[in-house]
Amino acid sequence: MGGVTAASLAPILLVLGDEELLATRAVTEAVARARSVDPDVDVREYQAGALAVGEIAEMLSPSLFGGRRVLVLRAGQDARKDLVAALLAYAKNPDPEVQLVVLHLGGAKGKAFADGLKAAGATVVPAAKLKGHRDRVAFVRDEIRRAGGKCTDDAAEALIAAVGNDLRELDAACSQLMADTDGRIGADTVARYYRGRVEVSGFTVADATMVGDVPAALEALRWALHVGVDPVPIADAIADGVRTVARVASAGRGSPYQLASSLGMPAWKIERAQRQGRGWTPEGLVEAMRAAAECNAAVKGGADDRAYALERAVFSVAAARQGGAR
Repeated sequence: MGGVTAASLAPILLVLGDEELLATRAVTEAVARARSVDPDVDVREYQAGALAVGEIAEMLSPSLFGGRRVLVLRAGQDARKDLVAALLAYAKNPDPEVQLVVLHLGGAKGKAFADGLKAAGATVVPAAKLKGHRDRVAFVRDEIRRAGGKCTDDAAEALIAAVGNDLRELDAACSQLMADTDGRIGADTVARYYRGRVEVSGFTVADATMVGDVPAALEALRWALHVGVDPVPIADAIADGVRTVARVASAGRGSPYQLASSLGMPAWKIERAQRQGRGWTPEGLVEAMRAAAECNAAVKGGADDRAYALERAVFSVAAARQGGAR
């Protein structure tokens, strides 16, 4: 917190967005900054919807005893009109000893309150849910950087593939990796760390199958089934892997970003399919589609041995890549 001074604390902070992890973190950091200026800072939290104007008036009025205060107002979008009016009036001339932190989901509800705070010069901290894959890659890289480490793009991709899109889980995974490594995170680090972990998914199986790595595909498949991953999404992932490579291959040459809009899929997925598509012939892909369809029918039609149907699909798809012959 070096360099934080009373003057550098924003009198009004608007935390805008519906991603709980980012919103909670913004509050934690604001309180920590205030504490670094005044260890005895008085921190109080309120739910905006349950707060009466009279209650907040005394918290916002200059204190007889001095000392800094932080007021955290949660669910700002639920504030009633009279409270909004009082807070917007206060925002025009805030007390330098008080920091008001308003959390707001950022939707249409209570929009006038958020807009009014912005107009009054509130410092906005974005906390919206991350929509795109690139945003999540950037989030992972930033998490590792914040903890003093370094992380490559492909390592972040691998971590998201292993853990999923939930920010809390990604945040926990980043902390774990930083605790257990020297802080330089490459794709090999993530692969080593997550091999044999619960997070193996159908996509792990499909990715290895599409590049013809049968041992890795079977290892991932057996582990996924062992830890209780449902066979249906694994069969779906294999079918999706074949279908995606076939679609991207038939679209011809072009950069992933050019093809993204015409194919209606994200550039990162196209890039991966182009990598996986090397070594495939059109005939091989037709054969692989047939194998994936058979596997899907067996797994969803309640075949007696669904694990066997999945293993057979791995062998058949890999054989199709070798030249279309089973």
